[in-house]
Amino acid sequence: MQEFQEQAAGFGDKGALLGLDPGAKTIGVAVCDPERAVATPVTTIRRTKFTIDAEQLKEIAEERQAVGLIIGLPLNMDGTEGPAAQSARAFGRNLARVLPLPIAFWDERLSTSAMERELIGLDASRKRRADVIDEMAATYILQGAIDRIRGLNS
Repeated sequence: MQEFQEQAAGFGDKGALLGLDPGAKTIGVAVCDPERAVATPVTTIRRTKFTIDAEQLKEIAEERQAVGLIIGLPLNMDGTEGPAAQSARAFGRNLARVLPLPIAFWDERLSTSAMERELIGLDASRKRRADVIDEMAATYILQGAIDRIRGLNS
């Protein structure tokens, strides 16, 4: 958690943040308002080439006037970092070369399964769940992070 606090300090006090849930096939994208109160889903990017994906993220960041990025870090259940977490960190390092915004990593354990349960509870069809699960997971990740940031600043 100390690492997150240090990374989040680079965001300043206000400004929209993008939440990203990078997976092998998709990148879920969410955004919060400049006051950092509420995260909302934006889109799901179907991954192709990194440069194309990064350009799409850059366009979204500019359009939303984002001042920083929260990237989901899929830790193992015991808190250690496995291949998926290493991949998320590599994604962040590569993205920082194209999109020069501060980045913080947020523990995203169980975010996708939490959103899957939520969507099932809302009686969303299997197809609808598949269409929105990644951006909903990004929203869950971002909301957790901005709630933590607000707690640090109060």
